[in-house]
Amino acid sequence: MPRADDFTVRHIGSNAEQIAAMLDTLGVASLDELVEQTVPASIQSRHRFHLPEALDENRLNKLSRLVAGDNISAISLIGLGYYGTVTPPVIRRNVMENPDWYTAYTPYQPEVSQARLEVLLSFQQMIMDLTGMEIANASLLDEATAAAEAMMMARRVNKNPGNRFLLDRDCLPQTIAVVQTRARPLGIDAVVVDMDDLGSDFAGGECFGALVQYPGASGAIRDYRNLIKNLHANAALVVMAADPLALTLLMPPAELGADIAVGTTQRFGVPMGFGGPHAAYLATRAQYKRSLPGRLIGVSIDANGKRAYRMALQTREQHIRRDKATSNICTAQVLLAVMATFYAQYHGPEGLIRIAKRVNRLTRALADGLTRLGFPVAHSHFFDTLTVRVPGRGRARHLRDKAEQARYNLRLIDADHLGISLDETISRDKVAELLHVFAATTAHEVSGVIFDKDLEKSIPAELTRRSRFLEHPHFHRYRSETEFMRYLRKTASKDITLSRSMIALGSCTMKLNAASEMEPISNPLFAHIHPFAPAKHARGYHRIINKLDTMLCELTGFAGFSFQPNAGSQGEYAGLLCIRAYHNARGQGERNICLIPASAHGTNPASAVLAGLEVVVVQCDRDGNIDVDDLAAKAKEHAAHLAAAMVTYPSTHGVFEEGIRRICEIVHAHGGQVYMDGANMNAMVGICRPAEIGADVMHLNLHKTFAIPHGGGGPGMGPIGVAKHLTPFLPDHPLVSCNRGGSDPIGTVSAAPWGSPLILPISWAYMRLLGEYGLKRATKVAILNANYIAHRLDPHYPVVYKGGNGRVAHECVVSLAAIKAACGVTVEDVAKRLIDYGYHAPTMSWPVPESLMIEPTESESQAEIDRFCDALISIREEIREIETGTYQLENSLLTNAPHSYHLLVGDEWDMPYSRRRAFFPTAEVEMNKYWPPVGRVDNVYGDKNLICHCPPLSDYE
Repeated sequence: MPRADDFTVRHIGSNAEQIAAMLDTLGVASLDELVEQTVPASIQSRHRFHLPEALDENRLNKLSRLVAGDNISAISLIGLGYYGTVTPPVIRRNVMENPDWYTAYTPYQPEVSQARLEVLLSFQQMIMDLTGMEIANASLLDEATAAAEAMMMARRVNKNPGNRFLLDRDCLPQTIAVVQTRARPLGIDAVVVDMDDLGSDFAGGECFGALVQYPGASGAIRDYRNLIKNLHANAALVVMAADPLALTLLMPPAELGADIAVGTTQRFGVPMGFGGPHAAYLATRAQYKRSLPGRLIGVSIDANGKRAYRMALQTREQHIRRDKATSNICTAQVLLAVMATFYAQYHGPEGLIRIAKRVNRLTRALADGLTRLGFPVAHSHFFDTLTVRVPGRGRARHLRDKAEQARYNLRLIDADHLGISLDETISRDKVAELLHVFAATTAHEVSGVIFDKDLEKSIPAELTRRSRFLEHPHFHRYRSETEFMRYLRKTASKDITLSRSMIALGSCTMKLNAASEMEPISNPLFAHIHPFAPAKHARGYHRIINKLDTMLCELTGFAGFSFQPNAGSQGEYAGLLCIRAYHNARGQGERNICLIPASAHGTNPASAVLAGLEVVVVQCDRDGNIDVDDLAAKAKEHAAHLAAAMVTYPSTHGVFEEGIRRICEIVHAHGGQVYMDGANMNAMVGICRPAEIGADVMHLNLHKTFAIPHGGGGPGMGPIGVAKHLTPFLPDHPLVSCNRGGSDPIGTVSAAPWGSPLILPISWAYMRLLGEYGLKRATKVAILNANYIAHRLDPHYPVVYKGGNGRVAHECVVSLAAIKAACGVTVEDVAKRLIDYGYHAPTMSWPVPESLMIEPTESESQAEIDRFCDALISIREEIREIETGTYQLENSLLTNAPHSYHLLVGDEWDMPYSRRRAFFPTAEVEMNKYWPPVGRVDNVYGDKNLICHCPPLSDYE
């Protein structure tokens, strides 16, 4: 049993008495008895887990600071897409550290997500303004994967039958690596070339696209206009990776003729964090809007004709199009996109220009000083990055080491060149100190540093930006901290987050993100480490990564983990690439068939296609389980080409399928590998080990099971665990070795070696706080809470699927199909009416049409669960009034929901029910009322009248 100070009692919502009461309701004597009834004995692990002892919050805090102290806070001038930046304290405290922003879910329910949608629309506006493009998405995972998405988009929209994609040699090395990894299984020939050496003829249309960097990795600013004209003349599209801060001074990509622009907004106030998380962007021309990957925010209207925001063109997403989706992207980087947007609003265009000019002026001063010391720079046109020539055998390395001793990290390019990138954190004094480091290796002395405006310009006049940007009032209105603070609070209050009520989303595991787990991300010794810093500067990070690897291997039974995938979708993709590499290494490259159940999450088939696999769908039986006979038949039919089967366990229907071991045996018997989707790992931690069940590879959603916040739709982390025979193929990185000596890595799947390491301490802290006992108890209580909900709701909304003993796993699917058939009320009507009760709707109509998939997690108390159940039961009574004819469907509490505050304060009320019933259906709601800012959003109107930029400010009021 836990001690009084054990964190387990804080993480688990119900106390011992409440747990006992729920068990009594279910007719079982203990949590262990319930688990025995729920989890097949054949898959329960007999392994004795060896995990570190649980820590209380005070001891964890001390340990966290001790581990952070193993990192060295040097001044990293390495660049390559990662820069020091200053997060304004008002943003750090009111956004990054505020659960109203970081505990929200993806904005699929727009009525309760207007805050994030509004800010994400501003993010799109910011990107469109800076790049000059006509449309932008609401963030991608990182710059490198954004470039890979852009390559795929260019392939989709270009009628040119060519199969070659050109990568300029001056692109970021990690971007080149990710794009080439993505291209390989798709049969695209991604070739690195020197764009300066290309002529006007591009092999008669063989090239469908090209990627250039602006400014380049070397720092060089090139005029790409003639190159782009030549590429267009040969039916090739141009992707330009561009630094948004540089674009405040440089001619934007659209004006240069680029078709797609990509990049990262990291330096807009988001800490480097050893590589992430950061919000990438992708912008393009309006004609390509339906091929745009990722999420797109649009403007629509609500039922009252009021302006409202929503995710637009969702039919492009993998949830709907599955293997035909534009991308497998599921999570975005919403929290980081929000931070970057607020950074731009905080500074405004004039502030961003001031920062950019200062960085460029200091870079010019450094270039001048280095040249006078005998270290010429390679390019006369640059923004913030210099390639410095250091002649003499071994001298570049020696100078790099001397700078490191002075706590400056420089980039060693080759034996004769160093790279130096400045940022907004660099001062005149630091430039002078750096020059003294160089001078100490010569006979020269620093005679003085020139910082005045007479330095030779480093941005060519013909590429100087003349177009205006960020003219919307949102980027001008909030200059005082008082106004900005109030704007942040007012905006955040529009959304339902975990800080307000339970979010019982099936498959998404919205659990407690404890404050003590979140503290490390604000520690400068974690926040300000460059991903390519010397390994000895990141020993604290490596301690956490290694410990996470050990603990996750212990819990899952796998031989090793890669933390490079920075989303669940990326984990699926990386895991399938490992499987393909394994088959290739054994001379069985012809294996390209992937069996996927019809009930699978949409990312599964989308990821399989990205990995170059052909999807064969396996049917489910009447109980929602995988049809084992159908799987066996298709495995036999495709035995010569079977690569893998993807299964989710427990199933997407919320049950522990009895036949899972048989499924794995069938796949293995026909030469395939088993990929297990880890979305539902919260039902297995400490009870089952996936590798023992038969899985060969599995991704874990750390933003679900292991307590990283969802961030309003991102960040996420999707590390993959693999069996021993797959460890040689784990991802590597061109700049940092990170696959633990694997002999045949699949390549690189994310920009940073370890994905988004800044948020890894959250999961590390979660496991250290709970320990073995707490992790197991959390799993058991998650199963208890789901079964308690199923028991309470089944008489009103039938539970669709149950296991052999009538139990569900950690979630349950309840059906509204009979209700719709009887009176026309839809699952969407119920979801919107729940908003009036102060709740975010569970997952709707997946995997079963007209259903709700409900997952309470272990963090919710019996009291909160009862309130949620009471709300759904009350709504069922409101539905009965429609069934009996008391109210007409067309003008009922459900079809008019949610009831926004505008209706309450209006002079007229023409509803057949009272205002009290509409707004205050229970006494609990009266005491803690959530006021939806808009009524039901019109999705059709938003897609027919696509507007993806900020409307006039008057429409926000």
